[in-house]
Amino acid sequence: MTHKKNLHVLYPYNDMEKYIEQVLKYIQDGIAAGEYTIIVENDRLYPLIHKELCKRLTDDQLKFIHFVNNFDFYCSSGSYHPPAIEQYFNKMVQPYVENKISFRSWAHVEWATIDEPLDIIEEFERIVDEAVNQLPFPLICAYAAHKMPPYLEKILLETHPYILIEDDIIISDRYTPAPSIK
Repeated sequence: MTHKKNLHVLYPYNDMEKYIEQVLKYIQDGIAAGEYTIIVENDRLYPLIHKELCKRLTDDQLKFIHFVNNFDFYCSSGSYHPPAIEQYFNKMVQPYVENKISFRSWAHVEWATIDEPLDIIEEFERIVDEAVNQLPFPLICAYAAHKMPPYLEKILLETHPYILIEDDIIISDRYTPAPSIK
């Protein structure tokens, strides 16, 4: 994967083995580039990822990984609420930004039912897109493609300038940048 700093990537996945391999590769690429990785993942998958990382990395390299439970991250206010998520994110990256430490992030976006956050995901993804460009840092947003209704797919393609397909990052032809919030 590229070492570009302001990279906001959609990763629609179907296969869990390939998903885990992509996470591992992203973390290893980050370590090779001297970047810390903030991994926002569920507590069912993270132990599998961590177990594999322990086989591939040294103890010193493992210190470059910061795990955040994705339920805590996305529902810190009790529900999927973009301003609360943004506040949680800003607090989480503050030490990296203040100390000028390079970092990247991987976010596994999940929710309990398909009815939940569809109407507010666009707002959140626009906030994230601006953050990626302001700080700058690379971010991959992973969504289960098989759970993605057409309305959500349209939003995600419009809010992510890049898409990860297999091992290639391609430019989205449907991306529409939001006007600056400033």
